[in-house]
Amino acid sequence: MKIDPCSIGCDVSKHHLDVFDGQTGRAIRIANDADAIADWLSRLDGRTVFVTFEATGRYDSRLRQALVAAGIAHTRVNPARARDFARALGLLAKTDRIDARLLATMGSVLRLGPDQPTGDDAARHTLAELHGRRDQLVAMRQQERLRLADSTPAEAPSIERHLVWLDAEIKAIEAQRSEALRSHAELGRLYRLLTSVPGIGPVAATTLIALMPELGNTSPKAMAALAGLAPFNRDSGQFRGTRTIRGGRKRVRDALYMAAVSAWHSHTRLGTFARDLIARGKPFKLAIIALARKILTVANAVLRDGQAYRA
Repeated sequence: MKIDPCSIGCDVSKHHLDVFDGQTGRAIRIANDADAIADWLSRLDGRTVFVTFEATGRYDSRLRQALVAAGIAHTRVNPARARDFARALGLLAKTDRIDARLLATMGSVLRLGPDQPTGDDAARHTLAELHGRRDQLVAMRQQERLRLADSTPAEAPSIERHLVWLDAEIKAIEAQRSEALRSHAELGRLYRLLTSVPGIGPVAATTLIALMPELGNTSPKAMAALAGLAPFNRDSGQFRGTRTIRGGRKRVRDALYMAAVSAWHSHTRLGTFARDLIARGKPFKLAIIALARKILTVANAVLRDGQAYRA
């Protein structure tokens, strides 16, 4: 006889975790630090449990790493999906304790599948942190460049000095990123495979490795949905709406869009694909989105097969 695991919901915030145990009905609050999480996991007494929590960026990293290390099945869910589930239950109130109980119910009722650890989660986490920091610095540099264009003689020297510092710091972060890839054989292999695809450069490849660990292990349609590149129908009654993309991982979608713009200029089958769409009267943006999805499909196949792209 198969015994279903006990469903535990965990609401994550910066300073604490609210935990609801679906088997005992007990709710507790613990600090969001490594020691408190380790103590809580040790008190599960070898029970078979399944932990559901919302994806909250860096705030869930300690919990996720501890669950992987302990071999405990778990899943991170999109916060919007959890909120939709709450509305479906008619649950309008929102507190940390209510959210923890909701997540436990969601994990049990929907029978969510566990996230699959890749064995290189720590390395990917480090890469994601470096990648995120580079994004912050690049955004600051762009802001400073815009300020410089409208600056006064009194302001300009300060902005110029800051731009010099930002350029140097971005290069330093990129060097750390390259070293992280060189020092980890598997991530380095994935990087070389991805950069063989037209349009995918260092930034796009790093984005996919750090933020799309499912790549190469999931169907093309599922990958498109995760990246927010899957078109959804808007049909109701007699109304037939335009299919549009929405949701997904915005940073991944942004990287794939820029990869598609780059590939559009290339003399490859991918570039020809986009140019043919435009020649047939498709809007430029629609053609680029279609190319971005195709690049993602190719990248998924390249990692799945372990073979570099061949033009």
